[in-house]
Amino acid sequence: MDFIKGTLKRILFQGDNGYLVGLFKVKEANSENSEIVNQTITFTGYFHEINDMDTYIFHGKFVFHQKYGEQFQVESYERLEREDRDSIVEFLTSGLFKGIGEKKAQKIVDVLGKDTLKIILENPENLILIPTITKKQADMLHNTLLEYESSYQTILFLTDLGFSTKESMLIYNKYKIKTMDIINENLYQLTYDLLDIGFKKIDTIALNKEYSKTDNRRIEAVIIYVMTEICNTIGHSYLLIDEIYSNTLKVLNVKIDDETFINNLNNLILSNKVVKDNEKYFLFEMNEAEEYIAKRIKYLVNKSDTEIKKLEDKISLLESSNNIKYNEEQLLAIRSSQTKHFLTITGGPGTGKTTIIKAIVNLYKELNKLSYDNLIKEVVMLAPTGRASKRISESTLLPAYTIHRFLKWNKDTNKFAVNEYNKSEAKMVIIDEGSMVDVNLFYSLLKGIKTDTKIILVGDYYQLPSVGPGQVLKDIIESEVVPVIKLNYLYRQEEGSNIINLAYDVNSGMINDDVFNTNKKDLVFEEVDSSLVIDTIKKICTKHKKDSYKDFQVLVPMYKTLNGIDNLNKIIQDIFNPKSSKKKEITVGDVIYRENDKILQLSNMPDENIFNGDIGVISSIDKKEIMIDFDGNSVRFTPSNFNKFKHGYAISIHKSQGSEFKTVILPVVGGYGKMLYRKLYYTAITRSKKKLYLVGEYSALKKGSFNNNSDIRRTTIKDRLIAKIGNNA
Repeated sequence: MDFIKGTLKRILFQGDNGYLVGLFKVKEANSENSEIVNQTITFTGYFHEINDMDTYIFHGKFVFHQKYGEQFQVESYERLEREDRDSIVEFLTSGLFKGIGEKKAQKIVDVLGKDTLKIILENPENLILIPTITKKQADMLHNTLLEYESSYQTILFLTDLGFSTKESMLIYNKYKIKTMDIINENLYQLTYDLLDIGFKKIDTIALNKEYSKTDNRRIEAVIIYVMTEICNTIGHSYLLIDEIYSNTLKVLNVKIDDETFINNLNNLILSNKVVKDNEKYFLFEMNEAEEYIAKRIKYLVNKSDTEIKKLEDKISLLESSNNIKYNEEQLLAIRSSQTKHFLTITGGPGTGKTTIIKAIVNLYKELNKLSYDNLIKEVVMLAPTGRASKRISESTLLPAYTIHRFLKWNKDTNKFAVNEYNKSEAKMVIIDEGSMVDVNLFYSLLKGIKTDTKIILVGDYYQLPSVGPGQVLKDIIESEVVPVIKLNYLYRQEEGSNIINLAYDVNSGMINDDVFNTNKKDLVFEEVDSSLVIDTIKKICTKHKKDSYKDFQVLVPMYKTLNGIDNLNKIIQDIFNPKSSKKKEITVGDVIYRENDKILQLSNMPDENIFNGDIGVISSIDKKEIMIDFDGNSVRFTPSNFNKFKHGYAISIHKSQGSEFKTVILPVVGGYGKMLYRKLYYTAITRSKKKLYLVGEYSALKKGSFNNNSDIRRTTIKDRLIAKIGNNA
């Protein structure tokens, strides 16, 4: 780790959470960076207090930022003691201490000397010895200095415990002067209040601080951690007591009796961290989210339909202007979108969902006589992923956003700027790929829009559920008390699409062998033993090596095993982008990245306008920097965020949701085990628009289509809607 010593020159940017970008005059540095001594450099980091009067030592490393260039990224820092007369006088006259001018400051230092600040901290009465200093001023000096030093010492204490400077800042900014009291009373309180730090880090520090493994404070924190992990991993909204107990014992790594567990669980219920409803145990936030969603939908569903004069005439004009004839299902959806206040539209691939969205927006524009500018203010089109939002924007020629971007998500605080206190002015919100929206995100969206905002949820009931907890779309549809339009007419089937036929066969659990025995060329099954899958995929890739990286995609259920994503990416890379003296390379762990490689983004980076699931290509590599082009948006990555992407030649089926590709290769082998299930393969098949290759074992495909057990989630939105709305819809 590098270090630099010097003084603050200027703050360029200051965030609410203590994050700073500034200029620093370097007076001293370690030998590797001696050339920057006496120069001013840019730095970034998290700071509690920093000023231009003190001397600091920063510990960290140099990184490259595409906007600001080379910066020193501060991981920890220390403030040096002021010992010379001038610096102490300057500090006392900084404005921190009201009523202390230069003359008074000089008199204080003349009397108390180089230990002035220590003496003031020890006993403010010492200041009474100085002429013109009143008791009130002495107390003010003492109290202000005490608070200033106390906060700094608290940060140092937290970093000494094992927290990073950023984590220490999060803790101090949360609790302020109560920080030490809370740390000393219950270190595990941080696990409830500061989710960004993580339970495991806090638990390790607590155990090092001599907490017992069976401390009740630890047991309660472990229960909350276990419930959170299970809900996020499996997707349940609530848990049963046996699974909470068994998993709590695993994390505790020590035995506790039933009574101790029950007592701690009851304490969490009494403190409103857990909600018990009969045999269901919810995290408080999850119960609140599902209840709020149900209440909000009830309110919108129970509102009287909007009466619109000459609506049928307007729809007829829409058909004429677009040279299209909508079927009865589509007409019902278009009509209901204008009269209902909450509407769900569901249908499989090829049923015209995107066509309907376009019609809904155009009809709303005509009915309300809106200009383009006013239309995009009143109607907001959303999707859970970047690629899904781009796809709907391209189809409708109107702006579309990810839900996170619309709500102005702050990655540092993990909060949304558009919320219950700062609502959007949108009058209609259309959400595409609704099956991917989890409970927490839908809850946040509802809080960020006005109570009367019209909501239209569009999605495929049979696709994979959201990665996060819940199954919002499925619960709403299955409640049967909310307006739902089901699109069943298959337009792509008219074109003779075997891909669509296979998707519906898989979804029904009964594959018709004839789907592979036709003259149509859109569907090919290369039936081979699992040991020959890779060779077969290599042959197909070689055939398509001239295709655009956007058009050709290998979709795989899992990362590991011989036929997994990680191994396939290495093999396919050598076909589409072989090693060449003309292309630069960089090795990250055991992965080689080279220029022109296809890349998959793994996390949201809203500041750069890229999101989880976006696909790009490496445009250049320069030393330890990688430039990736995402559809014309060039983003620079440095080693600190190389973990935010990976090769995109083969990607998971989950990551492909919301995307479509002209050509898809889908391996199917028995070795995928529990990843052979219906919704996974249905989702993969429906990602293909023109050509689908299935490679592997026919028996594995049949097994996967028959298995409908892997997507069962325990949720309550359906039950809550039925209880609240009944048969009123």
